[in-house]
Amino acid sequence: MNALIVLTSAEPGGQVRQIANTFGVDWPHLVAQIISFTIVCALLHRFAYKPVLRMLEERRQQIAAGIAERERIRKELDETEAERRRIIQQADTKATQIIEEAHVAAVRLQEKEMQKAIEVAEQVVAKSREAASLEHDRMLAELKKEVGVLVVQATASVTRKILTPEDQIRMAEETATQLRRAA
Repeated sequence: MNALIVLTSAEPGGQVRQIANTFGVDWPHLVAQIISFTIVCALLHRFAYKPVLRMLEERRQQIAAGIAERERIRKELDETEAERRRIIQQADTKATQIIEEAHVAAVRLQEKEMQKAIEVAEQVVAKSREAASLEHDRMLAELKKEVGVLVVQATASVTRKILTPEDQIRMAEETATQLRRAA
């Protein structure tokens, strides 16, 4: 702007005037263009540059908010990850405890079932012994009866006489007594 003042205040025939005439400077138009340019610059500054600056500031604030939000989310994610690890650790501990309890219960159940099996086996053995004893007694009674009959037949054939029923009973009893002593 100072150069304009210098140019306008120069002498009419001076060197500045010659240069201006050489380049075809039209002073009234040049001053009007300078005023127009100043008005356009002022309008652009007010209606274009300031809104752009305001938009850039808003964008800068949005970016700062986004960064802050990202940091908050990262912090929450870290907290969530720590919580997830803690929950997994608790679940692992609880699962281990449940497995140990299951092992203990399985051992108890196995011992209980073993005791039941032993009791059943003992009952089977006792019944078998009882059945064997009954069978032994039955067979012994049969044997006594057959031996008695054989003794009577042998005695009858040796003595060659027919024994009376009383003799047969007495001999059968004597034989049974002797067999009892032998057993």
